[in-house]
Amino acid sequence: MTVTIWVDDWQMQCCGEDFASGDLVSWSWVVADPEDYVDIVGEERAAEIDFHEEHHGQEEQEPTSLEVLSIAEVHCRYAVPPGSTDKVRCPVPGTAVLLPVDRATGWAKGRPDVDLAGYLVTARRVTDPAEGPSEEPSEDTVARGR
Repeated sequence: MTVTIWVDDWQMQCCGEDFASGDLVSWSWVVADPEDYVDIVGEERAAEIDFHEEHHGQEEQEPTSLEVLSIAEVHCRYAVPPGSTDKVRCPVPGTAVLLPVDRATGWAKGRPDVDLAGYLVTARRVTDPAEGPSEEPSEDTVARGR
């Protein structure tokens, strides 16, 4: 069974480590609320996100060993919402650009009119990095984020 994990660009820039397709990684993750990603990636893609990788949260789980299967950079446009009284820029719905890449660094090459927001990572849980890919985890294991 594979899972889709959101990795924020700022988390990578702060204290994340580069990773590539085929790498074994050890991440703390939290069950994702798809609504948190609708404005960035759209409703359909947001519904695919199972977890988000976390370095700074109160809810993070023990690190889980994963094999990275695929990576997509997610870029979108940011703007101050119409009628907003503050100057906080937010993702503009419908502007997502997803680019398949082999490596994630947190510092993607600039794209016209959009900024890096994060990565959608497809991964498979491994039981022990020395053993390689595991058998598929149970639904209960995936639901608990382990």
